[in-house]
Amino acid sequence: MQKLLRSLKILDDNLIKIILAGFIFLVPLWPKLPIKMINYTYIAIRLEDIYLTVMVFIFVVQLVRKKVTINKTFALLFGVFWVAVFSSFYWGGFIGKTIEFLHLGLLHSLRRIEYMIVFFIAFSTIKTKKDFIQLINFYFITILLVVLYGLGQKFFNFPAIQTMNPEYAKGYLLYLTPEARISSTFAGHYDLAIYLVISIPIILSFYLSKDRRSYLYLFIVSLVVLLYTSSRSSFIAYAVSTITFLLFVRKYLLLIFVLVLTVGLMFTTGEITKRFLKTFQVRRILIDEKTGAVYIGQKITTKELPAGSFYYKLKDQSGSDNLDKFRNQVVDEKSRAATLSGEISLSDKAKYSATLSANLKPVNTVVSDISMATRLQVEWPRAINAFKKNIFLGSGPSSITEATDGDYFRWLGEFGLFGTASFLAILLYLLKTIYFKIRKLDVKEKIIGLGFIFSFIALFINASYIDAFEASKVAYTFWLISGLYVGYFQLKSKIKYEES
Repeated sequence: MQKLLRSLKILDDNLIKIILAGFIFLVPLWPKLPIKMINYTYIAIRLEDIYLTVMVFIFVVQLVRKKVTINKTFALLFGVFWVAVFSSFYWGGFIGKTIEFLHLGLLHSLRRIEYMIVFFIAFSTIKTKKDFIQLINFYFITILLVVLYGLGQKFFNFPAIQTMNPEYAKGYLLYLTPEARISSTFAGHYDLAIYLVISIPIILSFYLSKDRRSYLYLFIVSLVVLLYTSSRSSFIAYAVSTITFLLFVRKYLLLIFVLVLTVGLMFTTGEITKRFLKTFQVRRILIDEKTGAVYIGQKITTKELPAGSFYYKLKDQSGSDNLDKFRNQVVDEKSRAATLSGEISLSDKAKYSATLSANLKPVNTVVSDISMATRLQVEWPRAINAFKKNIFLGSGPSSITEATDGDYFRWLGEFGLFGTASFLAILLYLLKTIYFKIRKLDVKEKIIGLGFIFSFIALFINASYIDAFEASKVAYTFWLISGLYVGYFQLKSKIKYEES
C-alpha cells in the first residue's frame, strides 16, 4: 500500500509534465484531421483542441490545489490582451457590425486564449533543470520526426494533409507532385517553414552549449527540409536570425560552415533560388489606358510562380513592341466575352476590338509575383481599412477573413491599437525577461538563452509576411517553448541568487 501511495504521489506531482510531454509530440506530429468542421470557415475542431481542453482542466485543478504556480506578471499582461481581444469582438459583433458571423468572431477570440494558455502550463512544469532538459529533448525528437517525414514526402511519396483551401481542410490524403512544396505533418509549407525557422537557432544553441554532433546533424536535415518548402520569407528569417546569432556569440568557424552549407544546398535544391528570382520581374506589359486594366503575357504552370498585376513603371519606355500576339489574344478574349454577355452586338465587335487594341499600350515595368501582389493590392489594404473603422479596437476577430499574410497588419485591423500594443507588450516583456535572466549566468547557459531570443527574432521577421502567430501548430509551439524557457531561467536565476 505504501508503494502504491508513493507511486500515486509521484504521478500527482508530475501529472502536468506528463501530459505536456504528450502535447509536445501531438501538436507537430498529428496531422490536421478534422473532428468537426465549423460553418462558414475551414477551421475545424481537432484532436489537439480536445487534448488541450483536458490538459487545461487538469492544470486548473492542480492550480487550485497549489500543486503548480503561475507567473503573476505574465498573467496580468496576458489578461490585458485577452480583454482587448474580447473588447474588439464585442465592438465588431454588436456595435460596428463588422463581424459577419458572430460564432466565427467568438471562435477566433477563444483561439487566442487557447494558444497562449499553453505558456502557463509549460511554465508550471519547470521545477528542476532535469524537467527543462527532458521536455526540450522531446521537442528536438519531434523536430527530427517532422523533418524525416518531410523528406519522405519529397522522395518516397508520403501523403500530406493540408488546409490550404476549404476542400483540403476536410482531411483528404494528398500525394504531392515532384515540384510541390513539402508540408510534412503540417497544414501547409508555410507553417512547416516557420516551425523550422524558430527551431534552428535553438538547435544551434544546444550544439554550442552541449558540443554534441547530434544537434548539428539535426540542424542540417532541418535546413534541407526548410529549403524544400521554398518559403522565401522563412528563408530570410532563417538567414538573418542564424547569421546574427552566430556573430553575436562569436562562433565564426561555425558561421562559415553554415554559410557554405546553406549556399550549397540552395543550388542543390534549386527551388528557393527560382522563387527569389521570380519575386520581382522586369517585364513589358500591356495597360489599357482607358480603364487601367493590366495584362501580363505569361504561361501559368505548376513550376513557375506567376506575376501579379501590381507593377512599378520604369522611366525608360524604349524597346521594340513584341506584344502583338499577346495583344491580339487579349482583344479576342475581351471581344468574345463582351459579345456573349450582351455588352456589345456582333455588328459592333470590330469597332470594339479596334478601340480596345488602340488603348492597349506596352509599358516597361517591374512586376511582383502573385504572392506579393495579393498582399499589396488586397490583403494589407483590407487590414488598413479595417483599422480605420476603429483605430482603438479594430474591426474585430475574423472580420478580415482567414488570412492577412502579415501579422502586424492583422493585429491592427482586427484588434486596433489596444490589442496590438498589449500583445507587443507581452512579447517585449518575454524578451526582456529572458535577456535579463541570462546576463549573470555562465557562457553555456547564456548561449541557450540567446538561442531562444534569436528564435523569437526569426518568428518576428516571418510574421511580417505570414500570419505566423495564427498558425495553430506554430503558435502552440512558440508559447510552449516560451513557457519552458521562462520557467527554466527563472529557476536558474533564483538558484544563482541564493548561491550569492
